[in-house]
Amino acid sequence: MSRIAVDTHQTPTFDVVLADGSVERVDDAHAYQQEQSMTTFFRNDGGRQAVDCWSVRVASFRTEHIVAIRRHEAPLGEVRHLQPA
Repeated sequence: MSRIAVDTHQTPTFDVVLADGSVERVDDAHAYQQEQSMTTFFRNDGGRQAVDCWSVRVASFRTEHIVAIRRHEAPLGEVRHLQPA
């Protein structure tokens, strides 16, 4: 007989507060860094917070327009894994 284990993984989300008062949500980004005049958000396999050559760009904003950046751990939903008895 098999058992089902329920796992609730978290996926990182950033809220970017802009100078005009609007808030942009960036989902599934693990890290961000400034690239010249832009701040870019990256997704990394394995949830690494370091940006490297394997990172995928998710979104970019002009750095001069950013007032604040807030990171949240958003629930991804229920993931079920079958486990042998």
